[in-house]
Amino acid sequence: MTTDTINTDALVIGAGPCGIFQVFELGLLGVKCHVLDSLAVAGGQCAELYPDKPIYDIPGIPVCSGEELIEALLQQIEPFDATFHLGEEVTELSPQDDGTFAVKTAKDRTFHTKTVFVAGGVGSFQPRKIRLDGLEAFEETNVYYRVRNPEQFADKNIVILGGGDSALDWTLALAENAKSLTLVHRRPEYRGAPASVQQMIALSDAGKVRQLEGKISGFTDDGKRLTSVTIAAASGEEIELPVDALMAFFGLAPKLGPIAEWGLDLNRKTVNVDTEKFETNIPGVFAIGDINYYPGKKKLILSGFHEAALAAFAAKALIEPGKKVHLQYTTTSPIMHERLGVEADS
Repeated sequence: MTTDTINTDALVIGAGPCGIFQVFELGLLGVKCHVLDSLAVAGGQCAELYPDKPIYDIPGIPVCSGEELIEALLQQIEPFDATFHLGEEVTELSPQDDGTFAVKTAKDRTFHTKTVFVAGGVGSFQPRKIRLDGLEAFEETNVYYRVRNPEQFADKNIVILGGGDSALDWTLALAENAKSLTLVHRRPEYRGAPASVQQMIALSDAGKVRQLEGKISGFTDDGKRLTSVTIAAASGEEIELPVDALMAFFGLAPKLGPIAEWGLDLNRKTVNVDTEKFETNIPGVFAIGDINYYPGKKKLILSGFHEAALAAFAAKALIEPGKKVHLQYTTTSPIMHERLGVEADS
């Protein structure tokens, strides 16, 4: 159990893409920070749930995977020497009399910080799981709620449950190399992107994907692994399918967790902020990314990057009160070049 105390100017809670970019924006302004995340690796949802999913709307990058985006963001912040504390959940935030904050974690560590940036995405999240007694015993063998290594499913009998974007994306990605792939959804209509639905139907017409309307109702196993699943089809049939890999993509169950107890102004499961500084109702506590709310909010990584930039400028003014914060450009500013560790063109 850790029992230390750390003093810092800025503490970022959440190591997803927006949290990592917050480190960059703070670093450009000369602010050092620590980063906390309850997950064991940096990257948030991009790394944990969708590492291979293509992203097309990052400015200047026509396409990249979630994992590639995180790798690039981590490389970008290397000059700023941020300290990451991963696998460590925040439990308490307490304003202090001097305007700073004491932030405690489940590992009995305390951060004394001048500013806090909540970049926790949808908060603490877990994939929604299949409600079938006994199935959890096979989550370490061949029941999956996320895909980290698509190659391991080549030449396998795959059953995918769900009708949203993730279910469709992985159906499209895995169908070509699978021994068999069955997509099971409880309704004939799908919630995913129309283009993905059309691609899936084309694979179905070509005999590479089997569509079933229904839900999982049972399974068989050999004591170590699932061997088959039973689908209660909408037609009334009980259909048994051989299975090497059972995947379920029912979405996420977001929970604010301890954040809900910090006295922040909440809007359902998000945190209200202003649109000038992206500051919460507690001065010095900012919220960026999917966890915040303001009129017109769009849950895009791009939006979170913009929010991080403005929050950094506001935080700099709090950290060094009375000192004007100048806007400087990385293209021409010697100070920026020094902080980034690059040499200006002569």
